[in-house]
Amino acid sequence: MKAFVMKRIDEVGFMEKEKPACGPNDAIIRTTKALVCTSDVHTLQGAIGERTDLTLGHEAVGIVDEVGSEVKCFKPGDRVCVGAITPDWGSCAAQCGAPSQSGGALAGWKYSNCKDGVFAEYFHVNEADANMALIPEGVSDEAAVYCTDMMSTGFAGSENARIPLGGTVAIFAQGPVGLMSTVAARLLGAAKIITVETDPQRIELSKKYGADHVVDFAKEDPVKKIMELTDGEGVDSAVEALGFDISFQQAIKVTKPGGTVSNIGYHGEGEFVHIPREEWGVGMANIDIITDLCPGGSVRMKRMLALLEAGRLDPTLMTSHTFPFDEIDEAFRLMQTKEDNVIKPLITF
Repeated sequence: MKAFVMKRIDEVGFMEKEKPACGPNDAIIRTTKALVCTSDVHTLQGAIGERTDLTLGHEAVGIVDEVGSEVKCFKPGDRVCVGAITPDWGSCAAQCGAPSQSGGALAGWKYSNCKDGVFAEYFHVNEADANMALIPEGVSDEAAVYCTDMMSTGFAGSENARIPLGGTVAIFAQGPVGLMSTVAARLLGAAKIITVETDPQRIELSKKYGADHVVDFAKEDPVKKIMELTDGEGVDSAVEALGFDISFQQAIKVTKPGGTVSNIGYHGEGEFVHIPREEWGVGMANIDIITDLCPGGSVRMKRMLALLEAGRLDPTLMTSHTFPFDEIDEAFRLMQTKEDNVIKPLITF
């Protein structure tokens, strides 16, 4: 089969690989749609270390090609959504409530980290019954593929932020994950949603997805403006969806004592992130900082798909470009350079 791989740090290309083998609890999926993620760019740049000829990608849906003898819930021909995070559900981490960390830190994130990813004509799913979900008939593959990471991660950002009903939230960055966090904040009952973004296209999407105020950080200081919009109190909750030290610090600075900062940004550069001491109450402001990796598993995917089936949102508004698999290298280049107003490139197989 054909696969798109990280040959080494900062080098990608196509190569031929053997179709994956199917174990008794596994499934092999024929890929139909995939999305390129900025996390793939971080990986290529060495954020998680050297990788050699590793198939990239972690966001894909497809058709079941083969299932193992112990798989009960799926059969060949089923149209399925597979979470970007595919935990080992019997692990100690999963049983302690952190399935995305099963097997070690970040090890529930297997695709293009611990094993070959999904940018190939076929990909492997471990523990298929626990890590896949059937796509409802009325939900397109293009919409469903957003459930695998962008929706699951973005929604977790707002869920973990503990936004009180009628509360205020600030969401830093309106890339795909931040935009989905904005949708989730609206669905969870936030009365005032403040987002931080400078790109005009993303600002418009932010408003469509539920932002009441968008602060353009290129034109004004986000901390000063958010404090002004909250009458000097700060927000109940803040979501860091960018992965920059400065936005992490700003999220803490605008969160009121007793509030929550939810980090879903991928901090791919720098040795440290910093906590502003004074706004953190010199360590005693009762501000909780919660981090999360994309929640995976069949139950999570079913819930994301149910939101699509019920018409609660349209994630395909984020699809800015579409490429055939043969041209995925161009899609990848766009995500590296952020040219041509790219938000999310869809790959068709």
